[in-house]
Amino acid sequence: MNNIARIARHLWLDESDSHRAAPPALLARLTQRVAASEARHTGQIRICVEASLPWSYVRRLHADTTFEQLSRQRAVMLFSKLRVWDTEHNNGVLIYLLLAERAIEIVADRQLDRAVAPQEWAAVTGRMATAFRQSRFEDGLTQALEEVSGLLVVHFPAVSGKSGANDLPDEPVIV
Repeated sequence: MNNIARIARHLWLDESDSHRAAPPALLARLTQRVAASEARHTGQIRICVEASLPWSYVRRLHADTTFEQLSRQRAVMLFSKLRVWDTEHNNGVLIYLLLAERAIEIVADRQLDRAVAPQEWAAVTGRMATAFRQSRFEDGLTQALEEVSGLLVVHFPAVSGKSGANDLPDEPVIV
């Protein structure tokens, strides 16, 4: 019965729900924060807010596949589709929020993933989840952005006197 309610949420929620969670003013502030963050390190950060999984994902749900696995698969696919993997230093990061599942995924490119322990990523997503449970989307996204930025500054600081390439758009993606 629980899966039926979850499937219904995925069928019910659409892009307008993503826009309600992340209105234009919030998107503008997040864009500025991403740009300011990327001036401090050589990494690239993308934020993606999606209301629900596409039907092509939901229909793959069966006994040995969970919504959590589908959420992760979707985040990895968007990491690829948004070309976060295609950065000069292989240190891009996708912060993905799936509203229907209240799922948070952070997908890091190989150089950064090697440098950051899985427990650190779990701690970041845990703090985001706390803010989201209280409907504080901006606070959660801002905090996650700052924490990811901090990790990038530690492992991939900006090179003094060199302006880094902005390989990816700074604007959050709303799906």
